[in-house]
Amino acid sequence: MEKIKGLIDTLYLNEDLSDEGLLEIIETIDATSAEYLFDKALEKKAKHYKDTVFMRGLIEFTNYCKQNCSYCGIRGKNSKVDRYRLSKEMILDCCEEGYALGYRTFVMQGGEDPFFTDDILTDIIRSIKARYPDCAITLSVGERSRESYAALKEAGADRYLLRHETASKALYDALHPGMRFENRIACLYTLKDLGFQVGAGFMVGLPNQTSKDLVADLRFIKTLQPEMVGIGPYIPHEETPLNGAKGGTVEETLIMVALARLLLPMALLPSTTAMGTLDPKGREKALKAGANVVMPNLSPTDVREKYELYKDKICTGDEAAHCRQCIEGRIKSAGFRVDMGRGDHASISIPEGAKPIQIIG
Repeated sequence: MEKIKGLIDTLYLNEDLSDEGLLEIIETIDATSAEYLFDKALEKKAKHYKDTVFMRGLIEFTNYCKQNCSYCGIRGKNSKVDRYRLSKEMILDCCEEGYALGYRTFVMQGGEDPFFTDDILTDIIRSIKARYPDCAITLSVGERSRESYAALKEAGADRYLLRHETASKALYDALHPGMRFENRIACLYTLKDLGFQVGAGFMVGLPNQTSKDLVADLRFIKTLQPEMVGIGPYIPHEETPLNGAKGGTVEETLIMVALARLLLPMALLPSTTAMGTLDPKGREKALKAGANVVMPNLSPTDVREKYELYKDKICTGDEAAHCRQCIEGRIKSAGFRVDMGRGDHASISIPEGAKPIQIIG
């Protein structure tokens, strides 16, 4: 597989590769050249982040959603979901516990829940920032208007995660009834224009997804230049229209994580819970393929099982302190160090007033 190694070397040196070259890697890579790819991705990551892995505290604050994405377990039409919303006080309690555990980024993730208006969300954001001015707030609450995004940014939100899910319009439209691919992409560019650190990302192994679709995903993130890229395997959920579909694999996903690292050397790449769900060592494998972020759960344990985007999600019963200790141990066992600072993109200077980074050896 010398040709594949040559393509990987070209990608490493140029931080770009033709679509044809990316396609050849995806379609013909074997186990030996995959290990070579992972080594080069880790080497590239180390140039900007050394051996550190950032920890974020995840708060899944609502599982209500108005959308009906065909792959998602909390889609609006799934009547078997036990719905919940965390109150402002409960969210602040999660932040208080997280801050005491050392987290300096809180990730507020939820479905597209109309209950959380701009007024409600901006009040929560301002309250978190008033208590914890040295912390970053990341939001992941779907598609909203430019005016809404601007209000959230003005209130103090630093980052916004909005995975594009797939860069194939045909595939996107097939999986997202009532939604428009063009609007999704427009939202991402609006977020960038407003000054958010932006997260895009996609699933690997979707039904009818082709290798060319994955190349389109890589080309899209190279063009968009997001600060964060979330890549995870598609895991079927029985209460969705895609029940019975095959799903993605850890091996396929690792290749995409590594390629994303080589295309966007400074990106913040999460090692996702979905990887750990498919493989007990899945998160460690992602770190060794170039990922550098983990997001242990700060949500109350009595709601975690209700935020079921896919089946058999791990860590739903763990207390926040145990979650942190567990993943910290995994990070160290994989040969990395834990960074409990804000963990901003390498191109961004630390905001005034933020405390020095706390690194745990």
